[in-house]
Amino acid sequence: MTIIIHRIQLHDGVEADHFEKWVREVDYATCPELPSVLAFGVQRVARSPHYFEIIEVTSREEFERDMESSQFQRLVADFGQMAKVLEEVTGERIGDGYRA
Repeated sequence: MTIIIHRIQLHDGVEADHFEKWVREVDYATCPELPSVLAFGVQRVARSPHYFEIIEVTSREEFERDMESSQFQRLVADFGQMAKVLEEVTGERIGDGYRA
């Protein structure tokens, strides 16, 4: 499993409520249409105009195939109007990790 973390900044003039509504109603809703995506979540950074998203995928190669789909391209177009990715970190989880 591969984990991708993006640090995100909204474009000037984009309201946080608008972006967060899109995340809840469009971004999350599209995930089941992307077979490589195992988990996805967007987090608001406390006392900051920034966000970060954590994407867990079956593999980078399979995710790259999903990125070519019309569903993913629609997300990219919408996202690009509201925000930009400032940084990307990618890695592999060591073992199963821990979840309560």
